[in-house]
Amino acid sequence: MSNRSSIALALLSTSALLAAACGGDDSGGSDDDANGVTSVSAAATDTTGGSGPTATTAPGAVTTEAPAARPKSLEEWETLWAKERAAIVKRITDEKLGTSADGSTLEGPAGFSIDLSACPPGWSDTEGVSDTAIKIGSTNFFSGAAADYGNLSLAQEDLFNYYSEQGAFKDSTGKTRKIDFIYKDDGYDPARTIPLTDELIDSDKVFAVLTNGSPTGLKVYQKLNDRCIPQPLESTAHPAWGDPVHHPWTTGSILSYATEAALWGSFIDEHIDEFGDGKIKVAALVANNDFGNAYVTFFNEWLTSSKHKDRIELITEKVEFSTPTITDPMTTLAAQNPQVFIAMTGGAQCTQSVLEAAQNGMQDNVEYRFLSATCKGASFVGKDKVGGDGSVSDGWWIVGGGSVDLNSSSNDADAYVVWAREQLAANGHDYKKSGSFSLGVFYAFPMIQALRIAGELPGGLSRTNLVLALRAFDMTHPMLLPGVEYKMDGNDDAFFGEASDISKYDAKKQEWVQQGAIVQTAGAQKKCRYDAATSGCELY
Repeated sequence: MSNRSSIALALLSTSALLAAACGGDDSGGSDDDANGVTSVSAAATDTTGGSGPTATTAPGAVTTEAPAARPKSLEEWETLWAKERAAIVKRITDEKLGTSADGSTLEGPAGFSIDLSACPPGWSDTEGVSDTAIKIGSTNFFSGAAADYGNLSLAQEDLFNYYSEQGAFKDSTGKTRKIDFIYKDDGYDPARTIPLTDELIDSDKVFAVLTNGSPTGLKVYQKLNDRCIPQPLESTAHPAWGDPVHHPWTTGSILSYATEAALWGSFIDEHIDEFGDGKIKVAALVANNDFGNAYVTFFNEWLTSSKHKDRIELITEKVEFSTPTITDPMTTLAAQNPQVFIAMTGGAQCTQSVLEAAQNGMQDNVEYRFLSATCKGASFVGKDKVGGDGSVSDGWWIVGGGSVDLNSSSNDADAYVVWAREQLAANGHDYKKSGSFSLGVFYAFPMIQALRIAGELPGGLSRTNLVLALRAFDMTHPMLLPGVEYKMDGNDDAFFGEASDISKYDAKKQEWVQQGAIVQTAGAQKKCRYDAATSGCELY
């Protein structure tokens, strides 16, 4: 078996992890598991009425204890995070990690290292940092078909400003700084991302560059790594961000598309008996770029390892992300009479996929219809977007990456959600209008915490300390469901999110409802050296 084709087996066991996730009721868990979270071993429990684990538990699975209850106030959250930051700083100092005495090497946890002598002449570890400010640059989409995602940056800015005003960015040198957030509109066009990134690093001289989008981020991640400029927490899930050896200055932030694709496939395997004995057609609407191509590549990689591969046929129709309508490709897919439909796209096409399926018969005739994790915000599928009573969205499925949705009414009493909504409202932003506000709150959290950790390390805030903080990160993310860990560990674990809910949309409740247990895949995703020619990975 080739290194590339082993990815599906490396990701997760097919059925043991999904037994609970595929069979739970709409409550998201039993009375014994009020948060809808169990260990991997418990996820192998027979959910049809049995009480004990099945004979087979996923090989290499990591058992986790039930999570503690979520803090009841922002103050409780801050107390928890302060302890977690202190633990990360202690680990780094105890293990004597950091820049070597001669400044030639950065040593991180679990064998992570960067040869700083390879950085270009004139490189500065503190460029973009003054006594009073931290310049953070960003490219995002504020125009075009993906313009909704521009709200992500607005939410990040709101939280950056809040913590700046709180004096949160005081480092070990005694300096207190505020974030100067500079974002530019690339319209989800990689050709525009390149010159805008050049402006950020050459003219604005930013400390770090946040990018959004797989095709856009991939266009500049080699340049940023060659220039030794952090590209932290890329706002998509492309597996390429998990490459600590060849692209150590880049990190991802969420469950990778490879894991999501494998979970789609494993879900189909788990439900295989429902489809009879014939061929199973899986129809996919695919964004015609690195984003959509990653989904197809890794779904096919999963398929090569499935024991049912001879029964499953993937049928795809590619669509430009900027196209105003998707009627023709969706009609073509519906004509194939598929048993499963997957929208391997995002943005406006999340909503369009739901509407087109209602028109072409797939809503009634296709039992399992999946949206991509990028569509999880209820604003993509709520009645305000799809019209009427919102019933056309009912019954859609999603591998949601464990994220918390600010739009969900079930979170109305959650302390952090309430606080985040208040921060957005204070800045004139209505979280109900866009799921991207929820995403922005999600991505702001680890950036804020990593900057604070970096500042607490010896020498204070620097690019190398920021990278070190990210590679040793282990904190409780308030925008993740209980039981979904958020951490990395140098070269041993290069991906932040490696657990997911599997949820189903309830149009009456107007929210995604978790089905069964959180699926744990911690440590299963191998590192990815991306090959642009094949849209695949050399795994290591």
